[in-house]
Amino acid sequence: MPAQQPPRTSSDRASREDRGDPRRALGRLGEQLAAAHLRRLGFSTLGRNVRTRHGEIDLIAFNGEALVFVEVKTRLARPRAGALRPELEPLTWLRPRQRARLRRLAAAWLSSERHIRPSAHTIRFDAVGVIVDEGGRLVRLDHLEGAW
Repeated sequence: MPAQQPPRTSSDRASREDRGDPRRALGRLGEQLAAAHLRRLGFSTLGRNVRTRHGEIDLIAFNGEALVFVEVKTRLARPRAGALRPELEPLTWLRPRQRARLRRLAAAWLSSERHIRPSAHTIRFDAVGVIVDEGGRLVRLDHLEGAW
């Protein structure tokens, strides 16, 4: 009798997809590091890569007071003369159009009836910039609370 395979999960699917796309794998790594950072700050993760009809929210977190929608930008460090190149600063890649998109995504998530919404005193939009080296090790993480 053949051994039974464990059921496939969304993380299995994500890891299979990541193998074919290094940019997606880098983004997922950044999201994992950002989620771990938020957990250390006392947040629980309500959702990762949450799909709405307008697109995808990287992270949704809650700490008992604030409901936070998080945009994560991840870059690979390629040092030049001992310093990071300015174009690799992840948070400089957040454009007004992306900010407007995240507001639409948050509104769609909040109006959805498919999940339980926590009672939050504050709703906030944060940005997390993650820089990792070629080995996938964290070089720097910048967390901008209330980014917009």
